[in-house]
Amino acid sequence: MSDFPKQEFSGVLCDGRWIGSHGIGRFASEVLSRLPGADILESGKTHFLSPFDPLWSSIQIAKRRPRVYFTPGFNPPAFSNCPFVMTIHDLIHLKISGEGGGFKRLYYEKFLKPALFRAFRVLTVSEFSRNELLEWSGLSPDRVIVTGNGVGPEFALEGPRWDPGYPYFLYVGNHKPHKNLDMLLTAFSQARLPTSFRLVMTGTPNPVMIGRLGRLNLRKKVVFQGMIGEKNLPSVYRGAKALLFPSLYEGFGLPVLEAMSCGVPVIASRIPAVEEVAGDAAFLVHPEQIEGWKRGMEKVAEDREFQKTLGARGRGRAGLFSWEKTAEKVRQVIRSALNPSVQNR
Repeated sequence: MSDFPKQEFSGVLCDGRWIGSHGIGRFASEVLSRLPGADILESGKTHFLSPFDPLWSSIQIAKRRPRVYFTPGFNPPAFSNCPFVMTIHDLIHLKISGEGGGFKRLYYEKFLKPALFRAFRVLTVSEFSRNELLEWSGLSPDRVIVTGNGVGPEFALEGPRWDPGYPYFLYVGNHKPHKNLDMLLTAFSQARLPTSFRLVMTGTPNPVMIGRLGRLNLRKKVVFQGMIGEKNLPSVYRGAKALLFPSLYEGFGLPVLEAMSCGVPVIASRIPAVEEVAGDAAFLVHPEQIEGWKRGMEKVAEDREFQKTLGARGRGRAGLFSWEKTAEKVRQVIRSALNPSVQNR
């Protein structure tokens, strides 16, 4: 961590309710732990994407009277007597069919968009998300700051490797429509792989997915691990032959960065945010090109030299990212909000 006064961010109130085992949750945990002296809201009902939550946040601000309010997610206060900084990681609720709906679109238009113009600054995690946000909102470009995401030291080449007794590809993420899992399962079922190969997935299957696995004859080939705890996740990455990341849309793609940091080859969708994160250090395929995904799986499974080359590239690329770099960008914005007369110091 950088050297800074232990109580430098005294007077800053932060919404810690976002902390959890998901992308925004990791961002919240890593950044808020690097704001010494800040007051963290760690309890309280969460009604994200609800008009009730902005009101709740506003009440907390009125009670605690901070100098600056910061939320690591997309839940701005309805009103605030101090500058506030908010974070929008992506616009998936607006961009992907099945992720939004009338109520969510109403929230974005009636609550979120007006709040962007009241915010001191709006943070996001990639240039792709920044461009999407600017186009949708009409904000001035200087109001939206890219902080990126990071990767912790636990995601390293050295360390325990999970060995379930079979070689496996790994999928880390939820099972929402934008994750493109139907395509992934189809490609995996058609790829020419050793019979011992398995696809290990986080989460648990719903009845629709179970039916899909049956039709593809994959019930014995796909293994669900539920929620993998953060302490065990690095070892599961290290044991994998490759990470498969087939998303149709992402604001960043944190599993790509974590896998690369562990030296694991990555086969991922050629979409803007993933290209931005991975550079030339991953095997990128159009998210709907089944033949390309099959070839990627087959090449990684059979070509050890390719595995090593891709793993080494990934480690080099991942070295460009850290949570300390991300947190410092957040700190700079909050410092400017605390001392508007000395912005961009």
